[in-house]
Amino acid sequence: MEFDAYRQVLQGISGVHVTAYDGDGEIEPGLTGRIVSDIAAAGVHNIVSGGNTGEFYSMTADEVIRLQAVAVAAVDGRAAVTAAAGRSVREAIAVSRAAQREGADGVMVHHPLDPFAAPHSQVDYFVAIAEATDLPLVAYIRSDLIPLDEMVRLGTHPRVAGVKFASTNTALFADCVRATKGTKATWICGLAESWALPFYALGAKGFTSGLVNVAPERSLAVWHALEAGDYARARAIIDSIAPFETMRTKHRNGANVTVVKEALRLRGHDVGPVRLPGLPELEDGDRKALGTVLAQWSQDGLV
Repeated sequence: MEFDAYRQVLQGISGVHVTAYDGDGEIEPGLTGRIVSDIAAAGVHNIVSGGNTGEFYSMTADEVIRLQAVAVAAVDGRAAVTAAAGRSVREAIAVSRAAQREGADGVMVHHPLDPFAAPHSQVDYFVAIAEATDLPLVAYIRSDLIPLDEMVRLGTHPRVAGVKFASTNTALFADCVRATKGTKATWICGLAESWALPFYALGAKGFTSGLVNVAPERSLAVWHALEAGDYARARAIIDSIAPFETMRTKHRNGANVTVVKEALRLRGHDVGPVRLPGLPELEDGDRKALGTVLAQWSQDGLV
């Protein structure tokens, strides 16, 4: 996919698929592939393999590479595929190059979690990876400590197709959009549907989603409403998914992936537990509450 075409895809939904595990805790490619295929068939624009919802940080580099091969094959050209990479610069480059060989369209590089990472060096980290691979790069930013001029340097770098902004610092986000007006910088809401409406109002294009694993039609309905400027409809749909998204924030976001996997289990997909240090499974009360949310979605007629 050409660079500009990929940048355009990022203005849609970047859906992050879960990873199914078998009884031995290994990646189960058949079920994982079916989940990815269903997301692609629903019309999600960009499928991210090895993102946080896919449990990137619990995997070895070899597992991430195998997972991305499963995703590319399952998508079969129906959507863009963005392969996730991260941790050390050398590992990120190796994973990115492996993903390119498998046929991925771009690479999303996770925010560096090194406790001694200097703010300006974090931008250098993304740039080093971007300049060492032929794939267009999405920088996943989870901090608001990087100064504005460094954010501008990142967003306008010729090898960076977009910045996935996953901080709730909307003032900084607005500054980033304003400071790059007239450039090709693409600023993406990295906090999913719940934050997409205010981010769109400030100049975001596109958003990320874990909801697509369970209810891609709701995610797409939010996107269509935002693209049409129908904020009232977007708000109504976002309100309907708020209990689901709020449940994901429990345990300091430790239940984020767990809720998605439990929802899939309630729909008959034995995806296995979340790997540590995520919450492996929901408690009975939360599982029951989740079932109530899913039942309500089938009755509310919003999509």
